Amino acid sequence: MAIRYTRPYDEILDELSEALATIPDCYDTFEMEAQDWAELTQAEKDVCIRTLADDLFYVLGAEKSASAGSGSVEYDKTHHVIKVVSTPQLVHIVGLREKA
Repeated sequence: MAIRYTRPYDEILDELSEALATIPDCYDTFEMEAQDWAELTQAEKDVCIRTLADDLFYVLGAEKSASAGSGSVEYDKTHHVIKVVSTPQLVHIVGLREKA
């Protein structure tokens, strides 16, 4: 299974990265400690999160869902979106289709 999308890939990654950045302990995905993450510059954090977004996009092409720190991501094939659950109260929807 592959993820089908019509939006530009970079736009999807930008939005997915923004959503992943809201997961309080997304650094755990990199097997980092909170202190190590805090010592990174914002530019370094942005690169890590962008890489994570890219990796998760391809993981979701093979698996329906994956974890990212205490959050999760899920590919909803029916609605052509990726759902990012940052906390139980915060869910981001990343559209995969070009907006009309």
